[in-house]
Amino acid sequence: MSGLNKVMLIGRLGRDPETRWFEGGRAMSTLSIATSERHKDAEGHLRERTEWHRVVLWRQLAEIAEEHLHKGDRVYIEGKLRTRTWQDAGGTEHRTVEIVADRMDMLGGSARKEAPSETQEGQGPHPIDASALPL
Repeated sequence: MSGLNKVMLIGRLGRDPETRWFEGGRAMSTLSIATSERHKDAEGHLRERTEWHRVVLWRQLAEIAEEHLHKGDRVYIEGKLRTRTWQDAGGTEHRTVEIVADRMDMLGGSARKEAPSETQEGQGPHPIDASALPL
């Protein structure tokens, strides 16, 4: 039996998506998503802890994110963890863990004010399943 590498997040975008285009029109977007949890400490004070996640979207998911997502928007992401290493120009090795998404649902609830045309009846979450797309 093989292992399981699955991540599910609901959070808010910390900034607008950053999209890059490659040869052949292939798009890649990165998202910075914040998830928060609250708890009471020993003295009864409410504390909040926020984690930041780097999410990578490819092809159709990247295009949709570029067109429709903005800083403050709530989003549901499903994907898998990937670890990447690289060397910078000075020879220093860097390592990052990111989530490569294969599903994204836009949940609304943006911190920004939406124009009336964006809040029409029947627009709800937009599920996109790109699990069949090769990376």
